[in-house]
This record gives sequence, structure tokens and C-alpha cells, in this order.
Amino acid sequence: MGVRVTFVDAAGVAHEREAVVGDTLMRTAVRTGIRGILAECGGIAACATCHVHIEPPWAQRLEPRSETEEAMLELALEPDDFSRLSCQITVSPALDGLTVRLPAEQI
Repeated sequence: MGVRVTFVDAAGVAHEREAVVGDTLMRTAVRTGIRGILAECGGIAACATCHVHIEPPWAQRLEPRSETEEAMLELALEPDDFSRLSCQITVSPALDGLTVRLPAEQI
């Protein structure tokens, strides 16, 4: 059984997907056809084209941002305290029900 993740696009439309434990949110988005996650670097935190905003209640459940992720988020459009690179978030059972918001555009 997978983990439910909801991606909310810039228009406010929610897209619930099933994620595989051990995959990243970025891989889940790409695999399930979520528009707005470009993933140009393939998931190695070398770009910011998988930028998402984590809903505040979920932010504390995630591992802290690495220095590399912090640096890449400086390149993202309109980052905030809840910005993350979806390639740096590994899906676990504890994230079942996670909601993330997609920015209006990626860099």
C-alpha cells in the first residue's frame, strides 16, 4: 500500500497521488504526471525546478533542509519558509496525507 500525497497546483486544483515508500516526492510527481514539477536535474539538487511549498503542519515532520538544498532554493521563484525541493523529500509512511503546493512557475 502506498502513501497518499496531494499536489495542489497554482490554480488551487488538488491532485491526489499514490507515492511509493522510498521514492522522492519529485519522482512521484513525474511518474504520476503532475504538471509543474520540471525536475531538470533528475533529482540531484542541482536546480530548483522541483520547488514546492509544504503545508505548514507537515513541515515539522520532514528532515531539515541541507546546505545544498538551501543554496538551490535561493534560485527558486518566491521561496518561503515552507519551500523545499521535492527531490530532497523521501516518501515514508509518516507522510501519508501530505499536501504540497506547486508554485505558479519554476525557474
